[in-house]
Amino acid sequence: GKVFHSARWDHDYDLRGKRVAMVGTGASAIQIVPAIQPEVGRLTLFQRTPPWVMPRVDRAISGAERALHRALPFTAQARRGLLWGIRELQVQAFTKHPDELGFVEQLAKRNMARAIKDPALRAKLTPDYRIGCKRILLSSTYYPALARPNVDVVASGLSEIRGSTVVAADGSEAEVDAIIFGTGFHVTDMPIAERVVGAEGRTLAEAWKGGMESLRGACAAGFPNWMTIIGPNTGLGNSSMILMIESQLNYMADFLRQLDVLGGRAALDARPSAVDAWNRRVQERMKRTVWNTGGCTSWYLDPSGRNTTIWPGTTTEFRRATRQVDLAEYELLRAPAGQKAEVDA
Repeated sequence: GKVFHSARWDHDYDLRGKRVAMVGTGASAIQIVPAIQPEVGRLTLFQRTPPWVMPRVDRAISGAERALHRALPFTAQARRGLLWGIRELQVQAFTKHPDELGFVEQLAKRNMARAIKDPALRAKLTPDYRIGCKRILLSSTYYPALARPNVDVVASGLSEIRGSTVVAADGSEAEVDAIIFGTGFHVTDMPIAERVVGAEGRTLAEAWKGGMESLRGACAAGFPNWMTIIGPNTGLGNSSMILMIESQLNYMADFLRQLDVLGGRAALDARPSAVDAWNRRVQERMKRTVWNTGGCTSWYLDPSGRNTTIWPGTTTEFRRATRQVDLAEYELLRAPAGQKAEVDA
């Protein structure tokens, strides 16, 4: 049969009437399942860990609202500011007081109960970890799709494939025509890191073998003038990543201004001591967060169990931390034409 990952969708394959296995229950699966459920013959969902799912509350902006925002632009800014402010206030529950998320769990359970009437299926779909530990998923169509008669939920991961037979870790089997993997992406082991080479010939993958680390989410020690967007500990579990990206772009712009002032063949390399100090502060704050204490295993954590993906604070704090480059955190390297770079004293 046909096998493909959600990131490499086979658009030439017709799923209509087919017996399809969906492996994974993350952000990819909650979009795929409602989309293909009406057309497949049978859908078997292999669920290793159930997600917490909240309903989508987005809606079309009415004509009257658009007219208001055009006539009075400050109303659009106020609306955006209100949404941002609410999410900034939510950070405390995620980072310092995870027990406060219990109310949100009750809302999520009610959302499930409205669509899933079968108690046995509800039991399969109810997580046993604190909401927010893994990414909270947003969908108003996922649960209704799982309640349809042509869908089976297997509360177990996929263990084996034998021809057209898929075998779950609990021993249950299903005959399928196609398998779709919605099993995530490279996050803490970015493939591009193999192709980034530092000043001493070491790749970024080698430098990050023990876990990703950077200075303010942008620079790695030993990689002069190398910067990245959405680097280690810049992800969010509660707000818009656009705010983080804007902050990082501001930091990069100041980095380039500093290089322009330094002139010549200058390069700035993050000091190992600065990288270490920044990451120690981040990891200390991470200890109380729901991402570390919520009782789940998620892609937020690297193989050693360290959270190297999420920012444990508000977007305001990150913007303040990346407002400008502190040259004391960098070594200045100069490389005159034809000569090896030397470190300025």
